[in-house]
Amino acid sequence: MDVRVVSGVRARLGEALFSRVAGPDGPANRARIHTTPGPRWFGAERPIRVVHGDASMFIGGLRALLLQSLHPLAMAAVAAHSGYRGDPWGRLQRTSTFLAVTTFGTAEDARSAVERVRAIHERVKGVSAEGESYWAADPHLLEWVHVAETDSFLRAHERFGARPLASTDYDAYVADTAKVATALGVPDPPRTRAELQARLAAYRPELRATPQCRETARFLLLQPPLPLVARPAYALLAANAVTSLPEWARRLLGLPRVPVFEDIAVPLTGHVLTRAIRWSMNPPPSGAVR
Repeated sequence: MDVRVVSGVRARLGEALFSRVAGPDGPANRARIHTTPGPRWFGAERPIRVVHGDASMFIGGLRALLLQSLHPLAMAAVAAHSGYRGDPWGRLQRTSTFLAVTTFGTAEDARSAVERVRAIHERVKGVSAEGESYWAADPHLLEWVHVAETDSFLRAHERFGARPLASTDYDAYVADTAKVATALGVPDPPRTRAELQARLAAYRPELRATPQCRETARFLLLQPPLPLVARPAYALLAANAVTSLPEWARRLLGLPRVPVFEDIAVPLTGHVLTRAIRWSMNPPPSGAVR
């Protein structure tokens, strides 16, 4: 195939993916985040930059949403205030921009992004369908969102990352994410993988699949707001997110296990998908031919 045709396909696919996850302001935000001079929260050598800059985040992000939905108060807050059904791409774009700014941006921009999120959390209050009060700035709820997200990104990278890290570097990744969590209002976030697992286990008695949770899972897995041509690839991405969930989470969500298919076929598709995303969103240097 002509190199120019391949390059064109690569560019169009990369632009389409970037537009979905970063939104119309994506190019301007990317330029500001990566080119503005100044100190950063994390140096170029830090594990958080390796993990958050990898295509495995596509799988980890969906896993995180499914896992986070199992806390009834966190789910109630999302259902009532986030607009995830009416504007799912907007929510994704805001989240991805926040992760990019705090991971790669200047310390000043990172602090500003955290302050904006904290101000939003302060206003998000209500009562769940079961009559329980929630407040998005509650440190306990903030920690649940943080540990579910950190575990999901870590496990997705461990399985599908272009450059899997050593176990000590994954500990360092958890410590890196703790800096952001502390800034957001989590008083004592986990700083090693062992602490992360212990903290997740401590939340288990609080977790359950509410009707809102199951509705969210159906929306994320079966009714994604995507054109038909993109749905087969998304279905494979979703399958990999589901198979990476812990067994207890899958039981709560009512997602059955298919042993042989999951153990062999699904991980292969995950590697193919993440490599394709990486290929499309990381073009070769100008003048290079690959």
